[in-house]
Amino acid sequence: MSTMNISLPEPMKAFIDQQVDQGGYSTTSEYLRDIIRKEQDRIKLREALLAGAASPLLGPMDKAYFEELRQSIRRRAAKK
Repeated sequence: MSTMNISLPEPMKAFIDQQVDQGGYSTTSEYLRDIIRKEQDRIKLREALLAGAASPLLGPMDKAYFEELRQSIRRRAAKK
C-alpha cells in the first residue's frame, strides 16, 4: 500500500478527527479510504445514469414492461 501525505487547514483536520471518533473508524486513513470509495461509486453511478439517459428507448415503459422486468429478476434470483 502506498503512502500519501497531505496538508490540511486545521478546521479540516479537526473535522476529520471528529468523523473518525464519531463514525466508528479506527484511523484517519480508514475514514479517507471510505470517502474515496464512496466518491468512486458516485462517479460510476453518474456515468451509468448518463449512459442510460443517452441510450435509445427500447419501447414503452408500461405495466407489461415492468411485469416482464419483475419476472426476469425473479428468474435470475431463482438460479442463485
